[in-house]
Amino acid sequence: MSSAGKRTDPNLEPPARGRILLHSCCAPCSAAIIERLSKDGAEFSVFYFNPNIFPREEYELRKSENKKLAESFGVEFIDADWTHGEWLAECGALAGEPERGARCLECFKLRLLKTAEYAARNSYAAFSTTLSSSRWKNIEQVFEAGAFAEKAAGGPKFWARNWRRGGLSERRAQLLRERGFYNQQYCGCEFSAKASAKKRAEPPCAPSSEKP
Repeated sequence: MSSAGKRTDPNLEPPARGRILLHSCCAPCSAAIIERLSKDGAEFSVFYFNPNIFPREEYELRKSENKKLAESFGVEFIDADWTHGEWLAECGALAGEPERGARCLECFKLRLLKTAEYAARNSYAAFSTTLSSSRWKNIEQVFEAGAFAEKAAGGPKFWARNWRRGGLSERRAQLLRERGFYNQQYCGCEFSAKASAKKRAEPPCAPSSEKP
C-alpha cells in the first residue's frame, strides 16, 4: 500500500481525508491514475471486482495485468474474485440493452456497491473508480452508480472524479504504448463482446451505432 505523504496536486483532493479504495476495471484504464496517485503521495489500495468479465480466461488475463501494474507501484492489490453468476442474476435480464444503456448502469451499481461495502468494512475514507477514465463509458452513469453505492453502504464517500482530465487520457495512451498492456477489444461481458464483434464486422463506411 502506498504510504501517505505530502499532497502536491490540488486537483486530486478526495472528498474525505484518509485512505482511498480505488476500484480498477483494467490495467489500461488504471495505469495513469495509479501513477498520478502514487506520485501525489496518496494512501490507497486497488480493488479488483469485475464479475461482468467473460469468459473466465479473459477475466484472469485482465486481472493478472492489473495486479502486475499495482505491484509495480508498490500498491496493495485486493482481489474480490470472479462471481459471474451473481452478475448475471442482476444484469442478465438486460441482455438486449445497448451499450451505455440500462444494463451498464446496473453493472456499475453492482461493482461499486461491492467496492463501497469493502471500503466501509475496512475503514477507508473514500472510494473511486477508474471506470470514469474511459470515453466509452457514460460518465454520468458511473457517477450515479457511485452515489448509489455510497448511500447504500452508509460509510465512505464516493470520489466522483473525472479521470479523463488533467492530462490523464494522454498519459494513459503513452503508458499503454510503453508497457504493452493487453488491450481488450470489448468492455467485458458476453453481451458487450457480441456488440463489439458485430461492430468490427461492419463495412468501413457503415454508420456507427455508438457515440465516441
